[in-house]
Amino acid sequence: MSMDYKSSGVDKEAGYETVQRIKDFAQATHNPRVLGQIGAFGAFYDLSGYKHPILVSGTDGVGTKLKIAFALERYDTIGIDAVAMCVNDILCHGATPQYFLDYLACGKLEPTIAADLIKGIAEGCQQAGAALIGGETAEMPGFYQQGEYDIAGFAVGVVEKDQLIDGNRVQAGDVLIGLAASGFHSNGYSLLRKIFTDLKAPIDAENPTTIGEFLLTPTKIYVKPVLEALKHHRIHGLAHITGGGLPENLPRAYGKGLTAIVETNAIPPLPLAEQLFAHIERTECYATFNMGVGFVLIVPQSESDAVMQTLIQQGEQAFIIGHMQTGDTPIQLNF
Repeated sequence: MSMDYKSSGVDKEAGYETVQRIKDFAQATHNPRVLGQIGAFGAFYDLSGYKHPILVSGTDGVGTKLKIAFALERYDTIGIDAVAMCVNDILCHGATPQYFLDYLACGKLEPTIAADLIKGIAEGCQQAGAALIGGETAEMPGFYQQGEYDIAGFAVGVVEKDQLIDGNRVQAGDVLIGLAASGFHSNGYSLLRKIFTDLKAPIDAENPTTIGEFLLTPTKIYVKPVLEALKHHRIHGLAHITGGGLPENLPRAYGKGLTAIVETNAIPPLPLAEQLFAHIERTECYATFNMGVGFVLIVPQSESDAVMQTLIQQGEQAFIIGHMQTGDTPIQLNF
């Protein structure tokens, strides 16, 4: 009996079609530093022009938020999440994202769905100013259920050595400026899916947006407004508020001997927040989700007004959420 790869569940022709569909999306993100074309064994990127470049890299996925995409059969935004989770992390060290690579795995490759996924990745790259220079699409029948997939990414950024942000400049008296989250971003979805089981229900009587639509809202990419603030102001620390919320992530932006005093009532609440509080203790919510603040800048008090103005001019919803003081407890949340 003659056998071929397709008989095992892997369709090479679908793979070729997928590559053709995504080439235009990737090409639209390229800049003059990208050398060569998609299809080579490796991707090339020119770093000339930097005096003392430090490479900053990060990798991440989008977790069980994918389950929401499966349920809604919407595939064009989840790629933005994959990019956001990586570029927002490397941004915390002052790095400008340069390029991004994606990894897509599925049981059966559907070229139209794969194209939607890569379209979202390309959109995220354009928001971040990063080039999509390569990736991997893996078809693994029997490993993933029909209609399900996994997506992850890897980003590389560059910062001049003398501009690297590592938290050493953070000091008592510094001000904490929060940037609004677009939603729950890409964290805590295993818990969210247990609480919000009816994805077709509206958020509330005043907001007809369905719960499913809101939960699928892409993670906000903060690269361009934060880089603009870095260009004009002194910034002592930066934090991407992801899984573990403020208690887990904000202390990563500064050293020992300092306490971040956070006024939670200064953070605009997310839709669904009250429903969360009905099921989960408030302190646990803030230790699990971003709860409305997706990114934090730690700035000198003398610069806080100017930084706020720059961020607002960049279209951000920015708000002061607290300050730094000396102390042995890394963070104190005031409710």
